[in-house]
Amino acid sequence: MVDLIVIGAGPGGYEAAAYAAKLGKKVVLFEKNELGGTCLNVGCIPTKTLLRSARALEDCREADRYGVSGAGAAVLDMKAVQARKQALIGTLTKGIAGMLKRGGVEVIKAEAKLAGKGKVVAGGKEYEAANILIATGSVPACPPIPGLRDNPKVLDSTGILALDTIPERLVVIGGGVIGLEFASFFATVGSKVTIVEMLPKIAPIVDEEISKKLMAEMKKLGIVFNLSCKVEKIDGNVLTFTDPEGKQQQIIGDYILSAIGRSPVLKGIGLEEAGVDFDRRGVKADEFGKTNVPGIWACGDVTGRCLLAHAATREGIVAVHNMFGIPDRMRYSAIPSVIYTHPEVAQVGATEEELKAKGIAYRKAVMPMAIAGRFMVENDGKAGTVKVLVSEKYGQILGVHMIGGCCGEFIASASAMVETEQCVDDVRQIVFPHPTTSEALRETILHA
Repeated sequence: MVDLIVIGAGPGGYEAAAYAAKLGKKVVLFEKNELGGTCLNVGCIPTKTLLRSARALEDCREADRYGVSGAGAAVLDMKAVQARKQALIGTLTKGIAGMLKRGGVEVIKAEAKLAGKGKVVAGGKEYEAANILIATGSVPACPPIPGLRDNPKVLDSTGILALDTIPERLVVIGGGVIGLEFASFFATVGSKVTIVEMLPKIAPIVDEEISKKLMAEMKKLGIVFNLSCKVEKIDGNVLTFTDPEGKQQQIIGDYILSAIGRSPVLKGIGLEEAGVDFDRRGVKADEFGKTNVPGIWACGDVTGRCLLAHAATREGIVAVHNMFGIPDRMRYSAIPSVIYTHPEVAQVGATEEELKAKGIAYRKAVMPMAIAGRFMVENDGKAGTVKVLVSEKYGQILGVHMIGGCCGEFIASASAMVETEQCVDDVRQIVFPHPTTSEALRETILHA
């Protein structure tokens, strides 16, 4: 009998296991694949590695702006990019393994399955624990589009990460975060990219004003957008869709990327046998991480609530706190998100559309990032925007939305402001370092 069994070693699972061990608990962690889960192996880290290489190429092309001549002839070596990606993944995986070992977490590489309350079966053995945390994550969604499955020309977000050549033409199904990041990479390195999205806007979770600015920037890369379009079928490398007028159109790509979202891993983990409540959207867990079965908890993508690595980590910590008598709960109103296109998009809190729908009176301020000297130094000829939403009555910061440069690097400051319910006058007392792009955030808040 141990204190905690964790099923799944993604950001939610391995962080929760390590934290519980720090609290002096005996922990066993099961993972059938590699430590780090989707995020480290086929998600966050590898995609950002590719995007960094694309940005380096773009820097070379624009080096003349900064007084550096001769760099414009640079070319991308995709095989070298892939080698660097794999080396980084290997280094980070070893780091996680070392952290868990130092913390005393027992890691078992095996597929684990719930076998009733407090019991897990793995590798033909039964294990018992006072608490079980389900953190099995998610996989690329595969909707019932004819020709999508078992088609060598159709890749999901995992498959496309393995390409060591640059396709001349890439068709992307989906204008969400995953599709946009891959579109940004391949368009920058030379592919002709077309996006097909069923909604009337890209990045549906993003404030509409910022979403429009992002699309305008991505069009500068030559990306073609087909919005409000429904994919009907795929024949080999030919995608057929219906446009907003109801006419059928076809696009040909060397590859077609299916970036339609992700689905929680629910099958084969014993949810039915253990009596855990779930539906196709995920395991049902409350703000404390509890499922309907006492002693069984859940965090991360498997809950379907907030498919972000940092949200999974926080959910795992909250669950650990509550299972061992430390009061805590999840609050989703101040979880930041970043789209790692170039330029980046970062946001936290409510969008303008959400405030209007709820009838909340607000004021807004929209300022160019160029009001910060550092932004101009780092982004010659580029645009950036900061948008801040505050309550009409008290000036409480309700939402921050940014596009430009590496704004994801300081969205955490805005997250702290939203989380702690700071008002404009509170921010007036905070000293921002100069010169940094973050000063544009301060000035926009004060302008509100």
